[in-house]
Amino acid sequence: MKRLMASILFLMAFFSIISTCFAEDNSWERVKSKGELVIGLDDAFPPMGFRQADGTLTGFDIEAAEEVGKRLGIKIKWQPTAWDGVIHSLYAKKFDCIWNGMTITKERAQQVNFTRPYIMDGQVVVVRLNEKNIKSFNDLKGKVIGVQKGSSALEAVKKLPVQPKKVREYDNNPKAFLDLDAGRLDAMVVDNVSGRYYISVRPGKYRILPGFITKEPFGVAFRKEDKKLLEVIQKEIDKMVADGTMAKISKKWFGEDITNPAKW
Repeated sequence: MKRLMASILFLMAFFSIISTCFAEDNSWERVKSKGELVIGLDDAFPPMGFRQADGTLTGFDIEAAEEVGKRLGIKIKWQPTAWDGVIHSLYAKKFDCIWNGMTITKERAQQVNFTRPYIMDGQVVVVRLNEKNIKSFNDLKGKVIGVQKGSSALEAVKKLPVQPKKVREYDNNPKAFLDLDAGRLDAMVVDNVSGRYYISVRPGKYRILPGFITKEPFGVAFRKEDKKLLEVIQKEIDKMVADGTMAKISKKWFGEDITNPAKW
C-alpha cells in the first residue's frame, strides 16, 4: 500500500512538472484580449521617454512603442516606475514589458528576455562647458561623479582608467544635472543619447569628454515566460526597421539613424 501511494504521489508530481513545462504561453493573447500593452518606464529619461511641459509623454521610445501599438491594433499604456526596482516591478506584473532605453547586460539577461538591440548606445562623461580641469577620463581621479540609480552608468564608472573620489546616485538624470550645474558634482556618467540631448536643449552648458567608456545595446525587456509577446513585438520592430520608420524616428530625436545594425 505504501509503495502504491508513493508511486501515485511520484506520478502526480511528475505530471505536475510536465504540465508546467508545457504550459501554454498566452502572453500575447492576454495583451490582445485586453487591447492594451502596459509598458514600464522612467518618465524622466530624455530623449527616450520624458514629460513635456503639459505633462504628456514624448521621446524616441514613446514614439516607437506607440507606432508598434498602432500596427498591432492595441493601445499603449505607460506606467512610470522607479528604475532601480524596474525588473522587480515587471515580475510583480505592474506592466507587460520595459521599453525605456534599457541596456542589455549579461546580468539582466539572466532575469529577463530582451528583444534584439534596437539602438547601440554607450556611456559617456558629461562635464560643465567651463570646466578647465577635466579634459579626459584620466582627469576624473579624485572627483565626484553622479549616476542614475539602477542604471548601467555605475558599472561603467568601474571601467574608467582612474577611479573618482565619490560616486553619488540619483533617482533620475535631471536631478543629477541640477547638482552638476550647482557644482556639487564634477562630472556625470550617462547614456550618450541622454548626454547629447541635454547639450542640444541647453547649449553652452555642457560638453562630453572624448570617447565612450562602454558601448551598450538597448533592448525591450520581457518576463522570461512571456516569449510569445516578445516574438510579436520583435516582428513589428523588424518591420519598422525595414520600412524606414525607426530611422525616421531616430533622425528626429538624434539627428541621425542609430537604429541600423549595419552601422554599429
